[in-house]
This record gives sequence, C-alpha cells and structure tokens, in this order.
Amino acid sequence: MNIKKYIFVFLITTGIFAIAFIISNYINDRRYDVIKSTADKISIDILSLETQFELFQESSCDSLKNSILSDEINALADKLSYAENQRGINDADVITLKKYYSLLEIKDYLLMKKVDTKCDVNPIAILYFYTNEETCTDCTKQGYVLTKLRADHPELKVYSFDYDLKLNAIKTLTSIYKVPKELPAIVIDGKTYSKFQSVEDIQKIIPALVATSTATTTKNTLK
Repeated sequence: MNIKKYIFVFLITTGIFAIAFIISNYINDRRYDVIKSTADKISIDILSLETQFELFQESSCDSLKNSILSDEINALADKLSYAENQRGINDADVITLKKYYSLLEIKDYLLMKKVDTKCDVNPIAILYFYTNEETCTDCTKQGYVLTKLRADHPELKVYSFDYDLKLNAIKTLTSIYKVPKELPAIVIDGKTYSKFQSVEDIQKIIPALVATSTATTTKNTLK
C-alpha cells in the first residue's frame, strides 16, 4: 500500500511539473512572438523613415518645415524601449535595432541642419550622450529632464545616443564634439556640456525655451 501511495504521489507530482513546464513554454513562446512582432514593426518603420529621408532632401522648404520625421522617430524610440525591457539591453537583436535607430537620429539631425541652411528655420536641438551603466545615476536624471523639456517644448529636438554602443557614427559624433567619458553630456549649438544639467541650466543655455514657456503661460492665463 505504501509503495502504491508513493507511486501515486510521484505521478501526481510529475504531472504537475509537466503541466507547469508546458504552460511556462507557452507563455515564453507568446512573449517571444510579441517581441518578434515589435522588432519586425521597428524594422519596417526604419525602412519607411530611410525612404522619407531621401524624399525630404529633395522637397521644398514648406515640406521640410512640416516634416513629421522627428515625431515618428520618437514613436520608434518607445517601441525600442519596449523591446529593451522585454529582451534586455544586451540582446543581439535589440542592439542591432538600437544601431539602426541611432543612425536614423543622426540622419534626422543632419537633415534639420540642412533645413536650417536652406530655409532659415533655426531648429532647437540637443544631442544627449548617456551610458546604461548602473553607476551613472545622473544619466537617468538627465533623461527625465530632457523628457520634460521635450514635453513642454514640442519644437525642441532631443537626440539620445548610447555612448557605449559600438557604432562608428556615434564615435565620430563624440570625436567631433569632444564628448568626455564622464557622462551624461549634452551638445547644444556645437558646444559640449558635461555632467548633469538641470531644466534651469538648459534654459540658460537656450533662452528661447524660457521665452516659449512664458508665452505659453501668458496664453493659458488669458484663457
């Protein structure tokens, strides 16, 4: 009777582990499918944006001024962030997508500089260099500051680059603007500012942001 009892318990335990294993595999497969779908969508978005870059370079000033590329790149950043959270920042596919995204940012930055020269638009742009190292707590704080500024000032363009990403284009940027290894660092109008910069610090560097905030506040008060 004891042997039958032990065999019965063993079979039940084995069955429970088998069911748990099957459910776990199913959940992981579903999670992978969602991530793969997101990665595929990002790849399509990247191809679409690259095509738009070529078209915009041949466009008139009105078309360039009304370009929606930056908005689309911001949306792409959200998708990339999701992929990073799901698969991890060291995942090979995520790193590849991140490189594509960084190249798109650089292309958009160069396009905006052409717009400035061709159409006298004077866009406001910030290049932000960070690291994912846990020791860089100021990188996280700087990210929050730039996110707030971008939310308050839609005309502000923020381009974020992972300093440690092995991409020659980023290395060229850091070389041109002499970005130090002490991060975070931001570049505004060709000048590099190392270490954490608060909202007030950046507003002092870019007075136009203060003027925009004042105009918005006045407008809201009149309402």
